Amino acid sequence: QVQLVESGGDLVQAGRSLTLSCAASGTIFRINTMGWYRQPPGKQRELVATITRGSITNYADSIKGRFTISRDNAKNMVYLQMNSLTPEDTAVYFCYVRIGPNDNSYWGQGTQVTVSS
Repeated sequence: QVQLVESGGDLVQAGRSLTLSCAASGTIFRINTMGWYRQPPGKQRELVATITRGSITNYADSIKGRFTISRDNAKNMVYLQMNSLTPEDTAVYFCYVRIGPNDNSYWGQGTQVTVSS
């Protein structure tokens, strides 16, 4: 089994920065894509950013230029640097990985990010 543990969620003021981390552990053959999704209050879960094993990134339009995703393959970790936060970024942020030859997907339990105006 694979476990994902997110950390770094917090209550911050608009304009501030925050970095989320996610550590993957367990029976891990090879992590392919890693990423972050978020679920704002009362809304559906949405893509934030993904990064392939070769560090090719993909970002949602709403956060381009403000958020940066990165990963450490040796540590099985993925990060999300979030700058210039706005109240619209308030959400539960979920870590996501795809692992192994079958590209099985796994989710973390989520970490709350709240941005006050």
